[in-house]
Amino acid sequence: MSEKKNLVQKLESVNEYERQPIPQNKLKSWKNFIGTYAGEHTAGTEFVLGPLFVAHGASAIDMVTGLLIGNILAVLSWAFLTAKISVKTRITLYYQLEKIAGSKFTLVYNVVNAMLFCFLAGAMIAVSATAVGIPFDMTMPSLTDLYPNSLGWVVTVLAVGTITTLVAMFGFEQVTKFANVAAPWMIMVFIAAAFAVLPRLGVTSFGDFWPVAESTIWTGVPLEGQSKYTFWHIMFFAWFCNMAMHIGMADMSIMRYAKKWTAGFTTATGVFLGHYVAWMASGILYSLFLLESNNSTTFAPGPIAYGAVGIAGAICVIIAGWTTANPTLYRAGLAIQSINPKWKTWKVTLVVGGFTTLAACFPALVMKLSEFVALYGLILMPLGAVIFIDVYGLEKFGLKRNYAEVSNRSFNSAVGLTWAVTLAFCLALNLGAGVDIFFLGLPGWFVAVVVYIVASKIFQKPGLQTASSNQESKKEVQIS
Repeated sequence: MSEKKNLVQKLESVNEYERQPIPQNKLKSWKNFIGTYAGEHTAGTEFVLGPLFVAHGASAIDMVTGLLIGNILAVLSWAFLTAKISVKTRITLYYQLEKIAGSKFTLVYNVVNAMLFCFLAGAMIAVSATAVGIPFDMTMPSLTDLYPNSLGWVVTVLAVGTITTLVAMFGFEQVTKFANVAAPWMIMVFIAAAFAVLPRLGVTSFGDFWPVAESTIWTGVPLEGQSKYTFWHIMFFAWFCNMAMHIGMADMSIMRYAKKWTAGFTTATGVFLGHYVAWMASGILYSLFLLESNNSTTFAPGPIAYGAVGIAGAICVIIAGWTTANPTLYRAGLAIQSINPKWKTWKVTLVVGGFTTLAACFPALVMKLSEFVALYGLILMPLGAVIFIDVYGLEKFGLKRNYAEVSNRSFNSAVGLTWAVTLAFCLALNLGAGVDIFFLGLPGWFVAVVVYIVASKIFQKPGLQTASSNQESKKEVQIS
């Protein structure tokens, strides 16, 4: 009984500063973010997305060049957009959006945001479950599975989800510690596993690699039933697979802890080790699996890694799933908690973790991960554009920042119109002009900026007192 009481007391003492700037003594150095981003982005998604490039017929040259350019653009987006705004405001995305859009709008956004985070975390729980189930000879999901395929799968997912939720409940501090311990080991396993299987693919010398890469690994020919990925798919996916986090500003919740905005460049450890090296490494493992299984439709990261390097590969898949699911659940918990500040974040995270674990039972989250990640970023992108122009550009047009706060409104119509028009524009491009979902984020961002400025001109009423906004700006300058 006393142990339970102590646990509750520890959880109750967790303060994530959901509605106030981060105190100076709680700021983190760039070293904390290296571990966090390396752990999150060298993680469970890499065991899915790397193989999906192989399945969708990416060519070797498109992989090398597309990932290079796309990942550079992603790091620049994190540093110059998300990190700068995070250090300037020191508050969460959700509280910042409430100041701009109002509580009623933020309520809708937070529910949508949290659900998307839950589905992503659920996919990572499912990835870990494919490795946990190996000793029990569990029936693994295939590329065509959308629903749970066995009772063993459901039980395994529930167990993994419970552990993941418990870690996330203890807040950012524990999520960071978990990532710092796990990240270096995982990266080494990814690299070692890829090198270990190269001889089984026919690579016996350095000169053999590129010919084998072109003919056996990234052949340029998609598997039956899969669409074709080109250089542009790869580049834009590498840039925008985390669009919700950088251009969409979701990582304000993480980056608000940074001492300086330049901590945004630490995301390079994640994207180049994870979204470059790990994607290519997991693609190599999957190509070997296809070669030795006669193009089996089974798509389970755990058995693929285990077949390549044994127990170390299976453990790596388990940990990799956790290091992505933990911070994602943390973000989802903050999104829901901001609806009612009186709710304790750890309790909200517990409920969110339960929903996420149930969603993880559906293999479709893994099989359609690349499309889901693109859609998830696209849905949240317009609000990132709104925050960016509100913080840095709105006053230059003679308009007021944080309009919902200074006007005491619960719904800023300019923000609602921006979200609706931007997503309608993207939908029209996709359905009407046949533009792939991977390519919609860039034009959509500029549309959101223009619509928000024009809509603010229409909906903002002149003559409002701006003292609150000016006071907020002074606080931000002092904190920065």
